[in-house]
Amino acid sequence: MEQDNNTISEFIMLGFTTDPVLQKILFAVFLVVYTLTLMGNSSLIVLICNDSRLHTPMYFFIGNLSFLDLGLSSVYTPKILATCISEDKSISFAGCVTQFFFSAALDYTECYLLAVMAYDRYVAISKPLFYSQVMSLKLCAFLVAVSYLSGFINSVIITKDTFSLTFCSDNVIDDFFCDIPPLVKLACGKKESFQSVLFFLLASNVIIPIVFILASYLFIIATILRIRSTQGRLKAFSTCSSHIISVTLYYGSILYIYARPRSSYSLDRDKIVSTFYTVVFPMLNPLIYSLRNKDVKEALNKLLK
Repeated sequence: MEQDNNTISEFIMLGFTTDPVLQKILFAVFLVVYTLTLMGNSSLIVLICNDSRLHTPMYFFIGNLSFLDLGLSSVYTPKILATCISEDKSISFAGCVTQFFFSAALDYTECYLLAVMAYDRYVAISKPLFYSQVMSLKLCAFLVAVSYLSGFINSVIITKDTFSLTFCSDNVIDDFFCDIPPLVKLACGKKESFQSVLFFLLASNVIIPIVFILASYLFIIATILRIRSTQGRLKAFSTCSSHIISVTLYYGSILYIYARPRSSYSLDRDKIVSTFYTVVFPMLNPLIYSLRNKDVKEALNKLLK
């Protein structure tokens, strides 16, 4: 089906499998994951809003992270569920652009927000006496607003450049959502110039936040090493453990997908990794930030009583 992007009106999603039985199993799995994601992140947001003990900068950022995860999961999962049980695997060109834009915007925003959370941990551990003064509500709101603004601006750039490509192959996307690797595979011409734009955005939205996070943790480690008691060191480190796990899982999967040469792309393998950071990771975040968190557990018990 030879077409170009002036005539393509829809794309066909191949998804994970064409086996009807496996599709039903996947539908059940994704439905459970999506339900848990909605429940977990919504509950965490409600707890943070309702309990005054959680009205701190750290929980302000965690609440925004949960909001982003709700958005990310809702951008991807409903379409995945529809694809699993429907014979119609198509998504309109406008629908693909919309899904791509919001997924990129929320992903990029989360990259910046995780960097902001690293700075928050640095201030909390390195300057505990001045924490409340430094991390004022005004500064926290400003940092979150900048994260959103940066994410959406960069999303406009990558969306415009991606859908300016000429799609001269067929319109079948070998994936479960509109993403850069499968869309680039359908395109012809100007791929090299697009690749340079992609690496620029990768640097600005992923590499720079990672460098900032690493720098923050170098200062944190230096501060922790100056603590004399082992118990004090463990207590200081425990306040960062959830964030470290979250950063490792999120950035690790993103770098695996987008930081490799185009020649090494494997769409089948990438589907699994993409599923993790688009569908599974939003479900895990509430668990990561609450299971070992005494304040969240107490707030939950208070709410249930």
